[in-house]
Amino acid sequence: MSPLSLILVALAMSTDAFAAAIGKGSALNKPNIVIALRTGIIFGVIEAITPIIGWLLGQAASAYVEQWDHWIAFILLLGLGVHMICNGLSGENTKHTQKPDQHSFWLLALTAVATSIDALAVGISLAFVDVNIWLAAAAIGIATTTMVTIGIMLGRILGDVVGKRAEIIGGLVLIGIGAAIMLEHLLYAAA
Repeated sequence: MSPLSLILVALAMSTDAFAAAIGKGSALNKPNIVIALRTGIIFGVIEAITPIIGWLLGQAASAYVEQWDHWIAFILLLGLGVHMICNGLSGENTKHTQKPDQHSFWLLALTAVATSIDALAVGISLAFVDVNIWLAAAAIGIATTTMVTIGIMLGRILGDVVGKRAEIIGGLVLIGIGAAIMLEHLLYAAA
C-alpha cells in the first residue's frame, strides 16, 4: 500500500468520528483544548486498535465479521443518537440547563467503538494485502485524534450558535452516520 493510499485510508476512517465529535463538542459547556485532546486521544486509540483486531479476525473469519459489522455500528449509533435526542428534549423545558464540562470516559469510548466499526472491517481487508498493519493503525489513530480534537472545538462554536438543540443535532448526526454505514454496506452487497 502506497503512503498516499495509507493517508487516504486514515482520513476516511476518521470522518465519522469527526462528525460525532462535533456533536459531542456542541453538547459540552465550552470545552477547552485539554478536553478536546482527551476526547481525541480516546477516539484515536480505539480507532487505532480496531483495524488491528480486524486484521487478526481477517486471518480467521473475515466473511462472518464483514457480514455483521454494519449492523453492529448501526445499532450502537442509533442507540447513542436516540439517547442524546432524549436528553436534548428533556432539557428544553428548563431555562437554566447546565451542559456538562466533559463527557464520561465510558460514553466517549462507546461512541468511539461505534464509529470505529468500519475500521474493523478495513483491518479485515488489510489482512489480504501487503501492508504493515502497525503503521496503518498508527496512521488511522493519529488522523482520528487530530480530526476529533478539531471536531470538539468546532462543536464548541456550533454549541454556542445552536444552544439547547445541540444535543438533539448531535444525536441526529450519530443516527445519520449509522444509517450511512448501513446504507453503504447494503448498496455494496447489492452490487
